[in-house]
Amino acid sequence: MAEQIRRELSEIVRDELKDPRMGLCSFTAVKLSRDLSHAIVFCTVLGEAHRDETIETLNRAAGFIRSQIASRIRARSVPMLKFVNDDSVERGAAMEELINEAVRSDRLHHNEKESSS
Repeated sequence: MAEQIRRELSEIVRDELKDPRMGLCSFTAVKLSRDLSHAIVFCTVLGEAHRDETIETLNRAAGFIRSQIASRIRARSVPMLKFVNDDSVERGAAMEELINEAVRSDRLHHNEKESSS
C-alpha cells in the first residue's frame, strides 16, 4: 500500500497540483501507521531555497491529494497524509564526501611515505 501511495503521489503532484510555490520534489518513502490511518510521506526537494515552502504547500494540499488518491486506488480508506523533508540524500552526499576526502588523504599520505623511502 505504501508503495502504491508513493507512485500515485508522484503522478498527482506532477499532473494535478498546479501551485507556483511548489519546487521540484520527489517522494522517497511512505511510512504507514499500523492501522493505515496515517501516512508520513518523506520527500526530497531540489533546491534548498524551495524546501520549506514546498513541504508547507504539500501539507496544505494534503486533503486534495488524499481525495485524488482515494479516486485512484482500491482501498477501504486512504490515510491522512503528513509530508516531511527527507534529508537522507543530503546526509548520504555528506558521508560520501567525507569518505572521498579520507581516501584522498590516505593516498597522499601513502605517496609521501613512498617518496621518503
